[in-house]
Amino acid sequence: MQHSIQLAPDLQISRIITGLWQIADMERHGNLLDPLETSVHMKPYADAGLTSFDMADHYGSSEIIAGTFKNNYNQKDKIKLFTKWVPSPGSISKVDVKEAVTKALKRMQQSHIDLMQFHAWHYPDPSWLDGLFYLKELKEEGLIKHIGVTNFDTSHLQIALASGIPIVSNQICHSLIDQRANKDMVNLCKQYGTKILAFGTLAGGFLTDKWLGQPEPSTSELSTWSEMKYKRFIDAAGGWEVYQHLLNEVKQVADKHQVSIANISSRFILENPEVASIIIGARLGKSEHITDNKRILSIDLDTEDIQTIQNAQNRLKPIPGDCGDEYRKPPFLTASGDLSHHLESIPKVFDIIPISNTKSQIYSGTVWEEFAGYSRAVKEGNCIYVSGTTATHKAKMIGGNDPAAQTHFIIDKIEAALESFGGNLTDVVRTRIFVNNINDWEPVARAHGKRFSGINPANTLVEAKLVGEGYLVEIEAKAILQS
Repeated sequence: MQHSIQLAPDLQISRIITGLWQIADMERHGNLLDPLETSVHMKPYADAGLTSFDMADHYGSSEIIAGTFKNNYNQKDKIKLFTKWVPSPGSISKVDVKEAVTKALKRMQQSHIDLMQFHAWHYPDPSWLDGLFYLKELKEEGLIKHIGVTNFDTSHLQIALASGIPIVSNQICHSLIDQRANKDMVNLCKQYGTKILAFGTLAGGFLTDKWLGQPEPSTSELSTWSEMKYKRFIDAAGGWEVYQHLLNEVKQVADKHQVSIANISSRFILENPEVASIIIGARLGKSEHITDNKRILSIDLDTEDIQTIQNAQNRLKPIPGDCGDEYRKPPFLTASGDLSHHLESIPKVFDIIPISNTKSQIYSGTVWEEFAGYSRAVKEGNCIYVSGTTATHKAKMIGGNDPAAQTHFIIDKIEAALESFGGNLTDVVRTRIFVNNINDWEPVARAHGKRFSGINPANTLVEAKLVGEGYLVEIEAKAILQS
């Protein structure tokens, strides 16, 4: 296997990306690392051909250290620095985006960012699209070479891609335990040429020889945030017994190739043709596994190896939901089991305007509402009525000519209206769908089915000529609050 891959025509990256998230852990007691002294420990990785490094705005001094290293490396053009921007929930302006990008460039001491990866906390708030559209503008200005996203689910990656955002990668959790990426995500990535950057391939160290044959640890025995997080994944996948069975089967394959369980666990993920690279964390200057990591690229898994691993995976329960759902909906598969160590709160998207003691309204601010004299939604008693909603955000039509993408964005708007009134999609009892062309009924219906799975409201779908050029679908909804 080659050591590098073209993520874009002008962006060649290593198949193994070195993740620098542990810098934040090394600095968590307030002791900042010396950038020059710490950056020296990046040189062995680059010399070994592992020339791509992954950072984030919240990974401590990682951007400063990595930028210092690149500027002092003798072949600095080979070094590719990726970072992430994780804004707090709420509105996003172009000024906000420019400040975030400028801050990262200053910290990395670079003229451009090779790959800026964007994370969104709350999809019903369309500000996440504002952030991506503004990043696209900064890409056109040359401050960003390429745009990526991180922890996006399939539906919202589809919305962004169909809306013309040039996203080259989605950084998501993907491992022998977590196979969510093999569902709809791989098909969408194949359709658009977007690649997966997979993290969590070792499940916080649980997919290593260290845990083979070990008794199940109690919560108090878990020593790192990663262990606390990925133990939740093991529990969601069926528990310790099926996990240990998986480890035993992987161990057989590892012994056959005279490598480690960690090697096989990571190599298997690289078998996925939509995975460009895997991200393996490094504790710079503390523990380095460069030779062991490089061994991953020389392993040649045969059909029998793959079948052995897949048979063991079949005993696992699927991790619930889509990629990235662990950060957005229950069960929260995070270290704390909720978002308490990530967020304080998520603001409501719309303001409520009281009309009477029992009636209130909200507006989304589209030109249609003012022009035609209606509100986005009305609450009367415990009933919420959401107007016919199209894929409109400010002056933009969202979702391009993709009926499923438009449908997902429309349902986000409906969800935002419901949440502003204290409800959610589970309160919906009726939806009506109008498609401009009856030939689009199936992708629209499938998108509706995906978002309302298990809720199953009464529904009608009909063909109707919609107002506004390019709009493929319109949906209205009624919800009844349970409390």
